[in-house]
Amino acid sequence: MSVPTVFFDQLYADNPDPWAFKARWYEERKRALTLASLPRQHYGATYEPGCANGELSAGLARRTDWLLCSDAADRAVELAQKRLSHCSNVEVRHSRLPADWPVRSGFDLIVLSELGYYLDTDDLLTLIEQAMNSLLPGGQLLACHWRPAIEGCPLTGDRVHALLHATLGLPKLAQHREDDFVLEVWGRSPDSVASLEGLK
Repeated sequence: MSVPTVFFDQLYADNPDPWAFKARWYEERKRALTLASLPRQHYGATYEPGCANGELSAGLARRTDWLLCSDAADRAVELAQKRLSHCSNVEVRHSRLPADWPVRSGFDLIVLSELGYYLDTDDLLTLIEQAMNSLLPGGQLLACHWRPAIEGCPLTGDRVHALLHATLGLPKLAQHREDDFVLEVWGRSPDSVASLEGLK
């Protein structure tokens, strides 16, 4: 069973930043690495489910024409809307995945940051299928997850990434692995950043 929405509602009940995204150097550094790992300088349409209070979203908003963010927790949606209120290219929605995957023509980038281990295997596989069906030609998917086991979560970050790699069946464009977290990018096209700029 995937982690219920009430778990996230309780986290935000007394704390607008339950994971200390704004306070911890660990989180600031991970955001910088996440954004630096994106192979393209700019994207057309981006989807970031599980956006929490919108800290990573603010960086993504500068790299895309249109950013859709979503979260299952009402308070997280409110905080993200406030954090991103200055960004005219951002829409924040309330949704629980995989049931509420957005209906639109497609995305150039999908970002799954610290989300996958809250889903059980069946829900994660459904989400991966939805992501694949939503990726436009040349589209890319970035995933970043904490690696140690989390009490109450059905999966570990390593298991999430193993399922992503096996199920997506796409070329891996970037990989960064530390004791704490793993960050990977897959794309429909195998072209590297250097090759796209004619350097090889």
